[in-house]
Amino acid sequence: MVLKKESEVLDEMQDEDQYKKEHDFITGQKSISCSQTEKTSTKKRAKKTGTRDHYTCQHCGKIFNQHGNFKVHMRVHTGEKPYTCQQCGKSFDQQGNLKVHLRTHTGEKPYTCKQCGKHFNEHGNLKVHMRIHTGEKPFTCQQCGKCFTKRGTLKSHMNVHTGEKPYTCPLCGNRFSQQGSINRHMRTHTGEKPYICKLCGRSFTTKPNLRYHMNSHTGEKALPLSFICHQCRMSFTDSNHLKNHVKSHTGEKLFMCNDCGKTCSNKTNLKIHMRIHTGEKAFTCPQCGKSFRFRGNLRTHMRVHSGEKPYTCLPCGKSFTLKGNLNIHMRLHTGERHFTCHECDMSFKYQRNLKDHLQTHSGKTLTCSSA
Repeated sequence: MVLKKESEVLDEMQDEDQYKKEHDFITGQKSISCSQTEKTSTKKRAKKTGTRDHYTCQHCGKIFNQHGNFKVHMRVHTGEKPYTCQQCGKSFDQQGNLKVHLRTHTGEKPYTCKQCGKHFNEHGNLKVHMRIHTGEKPFTCQQCGKCFTKRGTLKSHMNVHTGEKPYTCPLCGNRFSQQGSINRHMRTHTGEKPYICKLCGRSFTTKPNLRYHMNSHTGEKALPLSFICHQCRMSFTDSNHLKNHVKSHTGEKLFMCNDCGKTCSNKTNLKIHMRIHTGEKAFTCPQCGKSFRFRGNLRTHMRVHSGEKPYTCLPCGKSFTLKGNLNIHMRLHTGERHFTCHECDMSFKYQRNLKDHLQTHSGKTLTCSSA
C-alpha cells in the first residue's frame, strides 16, 4: 500500500471541508457569512507548516501567524483607514493610532520623565526624550561620524553631504537643506520674534541675536563667532583657534582640509576647496582678464559680457544676471528686512542702510558728499 504524503492528506481534508461548506450553503442547511468565505480562501493561500497557518502578504512577502494581524497589515497596501476621529475627521488604519491621536484633543500626556517631570502623549516620544539625560546618540552619520539622538535629525543632516535642499520658501523661492533653516528664514517674512529677553522684554528672531543682546545687560563685550569647524560645528573667534581645534579631528577622514576641518568626498574636491585658503584663481575671463577660484563663478561672470539675464522676477518681470540680485530685488515686493541692528533691533532691507543706521549708535555724524 502506497502511503500518501502529509501535504496531499492536508489538501484532501481541506477540499472535503470546502465541499461541505459549499453544500450547506446551497441546501440552506447551514448559512455562512462573507467573512467565513474570505477566511477559507485566505487559508487556502496560506502556507502550512505542521498544524499552524502562516499568512503571507502577496504584495511584500511579509509573513504573519495570525489572520487578524495579516488583515491589519493589508491596509498598508489598500490604503483603508476604518478608524476616524470624530473631532477632526482624520482617519487611521489602526485603532491604537486613533487612540494616540485623540490625546492631541484631550491634552492627555500619560508618559512622564522621572528625571525632569516632562510629560508626553506617546511612549516613543518619552523614549527619545530620555536620550537627553542618558547622552545616548544611536544614529551615526557614516560620512562624518557625527551622532544624533533621532533618526529624523540624521536624515536631515545627510542633506549637508548630498547638497539636497528639499525645503523651499513659498514666498521667495529660497531653498534650504534643513527644516530649522527654513523656519528661521520664514521669520524674515512673518516678522516673528520668538526669543524674548527676560530682563527688558525685547524680542529677537534668532537665539544668537538674543545672546548678543544679553551682553548689554551683563556688560560683557561679545566677539563674533565667525570661524566654524565643518566637522563638529564648534565656533571660534579667530582662525588660529579653529586650526588648533581641527587637529583634534586629523586622521578621522581621508580628505580633510587642515585649515578649517572641512571634509571632501575625494582628492579633487579637496583641491578645489583649498583655493579658498590659498587664494588661487585658476579660471580667467578671456574678455576682461578677471580671474575666479571656481569655474561656476567664471560662468556667471560671462553673463556681464553676453548680456544674459536668466533670473526673472515673477511679480514685475524684471530680469537679473545673478540670482542674488533677484533675491535682493524681491525685498521690494515681500517687504523682507534681512539686516537687523543688534543695538536696537531695527531692521532694514539693504545692508548699506544698516551701516548708515549703525553710525547713529556710534555717535558719528552722517555727511552727504557734494555732487
